[in-house]
Amino acid sequence: MENLTQILVLLGVAVAVVVSCQRLHIPTSLGYLLVGVILGPHTMGPVIYVPEFDAFGAFGIVFLLFTIGLSFSLPQLHALRHQVLGLGTGQVVFTTLVIAVVSWLAGLSAPVAFVIGAVFAQSSTTIIASLLAEQGEDNSQHGRLGVAMSVFQDVTAVPFLVVIPVLAVSLAPEVLASTLGMALVKALIAFALVFFFGRWLLRPMFHFVAERRSSEMFTLTVLLVALLAAWTTNSLGLSLAFGGFLVGMMLGETEFRHQVEATIRPFRDVLLGMFFISIGMRFDPASLLPIWYWVVAGVLLVTLCKTVIVAAMVRRSGIDSETAWRTGLLMSVGGEFGMALVAIALDASVITQNLGQILIASVLCSMVVGAVFIRFNGPIASLLTSKTSRPASDLPPKDTPQRQVLICGYGRVGHTVAVLLHANNVPFMAFDNDPKRVAQGQKDGFQVHYGDILDPVLLASVQVEQSSLVVFSTGETLKIQAAIEWMRGKCPQVPVIARARDLTASSQLLAAGATHAQPEILESSLRLAATALQILQVPSDNIDVAIQEIRDWGYKPILETPEPEKPQDETNSC
Repeated sequence: MENLTQILVLLGVAVAVVVSCQRLHIPTSLGYLLVGVILGPHTMGPVIYVPEFDAFGAFGIVFLLFTIGLSFSLPQLHALRHQVLGLGTGQVVFTTLVIAVVSWLAGLSAPVAFVIGAVFAQSSTTIIASLLAEQGEDNSQHGRLGVAMSVFQDVTAVPFLVVIPVLAVSLAPEVLASTLGMALVKALIAFALVFFFGRWLLRPMFHFVAERRSSEMFTLTVLLVALLAAWTTNSLGLSLAFGGFLVGMMLGETEFRHQVEATIRPFRDVLLGMFFISIGMRFDPASLLPIWYWVVAGVLLVTLCKTVIVAAMVRRSGIDSETAWRTGLLMSVGGEFGMALVAIALDASVITQNLGQILIASVLCSMVVGAVFIRFNGPIASLLTSKTSRPASDLPPKDTPQRQVLICGYGRVGHTVAVLLHANNVPFMAFDNDPKRVAQGQKDGFQVHYGDILDPVLLASVQVEQSSLVVFSTGETLKIQAAIEWMRGKCPQVPVIARARDLTASSQLLAAGATHAQPEILESSLRLAATALQILQVPSDNIDVAIQEIRDWGYKPILETPEPEKPQDETNSC
């Protein structure tokens, strides 16, 4: 209870700043950084200190890498192996070398120059992924390429964790090689453990949990799996986030991927906000005055070098110039992992405190500048490639998946819709909260996933706004009504067909915003009557006109009219 007052102040300031940022269309990640500056020890006003704050923020990074892993399963990474592995590794190597050489030519020692190159080579997966999601560019070619490259920076940067501490002392080359080799072996062991246990245990375990139909148990299982994988890699001397990414890749191959992402999202967003607040608390605005010119030089060095190097590498791999520049602009942002390397270098006395403050300020400022580059990556790339026909931000993503129908429920009605769509080569994706139905749908060869698709969080996770049509085929009228009302506020352009049991349910769903909600009981009666008229050789045109007139009148001609109750004879009453 001693920290309750500080927590309340923290939440109050965070709500006020984040709401203001959203109204001004400023990335919320920058808003959380501002909250940290306001409540940090280096500015006037209240100072927040909660010992466990940094630890909670670290879990935000774990959950972020976990959700990114869900989108990059092993088959997808294998398909992108030449681009992602080659470009991701090459970006870290070349950026480190170029910046280290520039620093060494400026008069710094080789170890210090290497630390500066390693720090500036990092990019923030957190900022890149969150801003791309806010801008709707996470499924674009440059978006997926940039996120994949930044994720693999965490893998390629693992040797830095070993090299930087030993730079303070002189080691023989064979000892250094042995230490680096041990780090690589640990990474391979972590991958093997998560891969084999994940491949054989995750799907049966989540299938068992899903059969219980308990959202609490499903949430606890997701948290257990993510944190257990993070603990495994941390026990091997690797980062927590690396384990979250690995187990996310394993779950990305299962039918539970979308529901897992929707379940973890609230935890991820809150804890990520705490992480950015903790970063902002480290920033000392007063320290910028005597070193501002070095900070400006550092920001220019990190943003320009990474933008040009990444754009050149992507262009050389055969991708068009506009996408190459947009990817380079994404990678221009500084990374929180770079600040972790600064902390390691300071603890090992490789760099001085003054240089450490310059590096931290440069990385933080590059986060702000890089966020601006990400926000306007389309127009900037359009200017750099001399394209004036249309802003690049208005162009559709080059690899945006084909718009498909979203079927909510894979029971009798949903299965019928799926069969007819498949017969007419219409792409679709179905969801159901019964794992047996999901298994049957996948056995049929259809794209059926597990999840409570009537939950707005899951609807947002699957990007319902990109669907060509949404079909609600379950019989839960109240939940469908709430889902339709949410959709009408977020994506009113998407047509919605809803299953209605009777006329009352149909009226409720139409009032909520459904495009069509035909009552199946009355419709089955009409089809029966139509079949009778066809047997009696009534012309088909006359039958269609008659049925349509009944629908146009709101089914009133065929509704049962209850007989009025007769007044009871008082003389015959008991």
